[in-house]
Amino acid sequence: MNYRRLIPNSISSASLIFGILSIFKTIQGDFFYAPIFIVIAVIFDSLDGRAARALGVGGGDFGKEMDSLCDMCSFGVAPAIMIYQFGLQELGVLGQVIAALFAVGGCLRLARFNCNTGVVHGYFQGMPIPAGACFLAAYVLSGYQFSAAVTAAMTLVIAVIMYSNVRFPDFKGKGNPMYKLPVIIALAIGAVMLFERPGAWPFVCMFTYTVAGIINHVYRAVTGKNK
Repeated sequence: MNYRRLIPNSISSASLIFGILSIFKTIQGDFFYAPIFIVIAVIFDSLDGRAARALGVGGGDFGKEMDSLCDMCSFGVAPAIMIYQFGLQELGVLGQVIAALFAVGGCLRLARFNCNTGVVHGYFQGMPIPAGACFLAAYVLSGYQFSAAVTAAMTLVIAVIMYSNVRFPDFKGKGNPMYKLPVIIALAIGAVMLFERPGAWPFVCMFTYTVAGIINHVYRAVTGKNK
């Protein structure tokens, strides 16, 4: 048995644990720690791959499968339950379905990512599921209280762009799918939001990141650029 594999797998397990803790906090109506635990799960998720590469045990099928299953719980199911309890309950069954669609979008994103690992390089095809989870977590923490209809629309948009061809940078220095104009427009929108509510900067950052990807996708389609 290669005991070095226990370290990255333990880190993945920690991500799963915090995802489950987030669900428990949502059930308790604690909308401070519920999103905080999702963010902590994201941090652990970002470390397991690095630990595996540092220890020379990366690339194993078991680790990949475990990572995806942990991601599905922590970044698909936990945020779906949280956003329903936080802002979709008044929509009843429709709100439940919309929250569930967020988890479905994340599941499709993970499955496609696993299939296209050796094909797509230099960018993320669709919003990564941890980013989608962080978007909802940041919204819950932000102090914004959108109507159920707006929250539903926002949740659906994130669900759709997770399983879309919208390109997002992977921040690994292997290429940048973003063009300057869309980024400038998104940053201007973010700056206005930040000026109005400085304390909501985590949500503003996630909103800007999301809007930049969407505007960039439209820009590529309109200009016919393909990068």
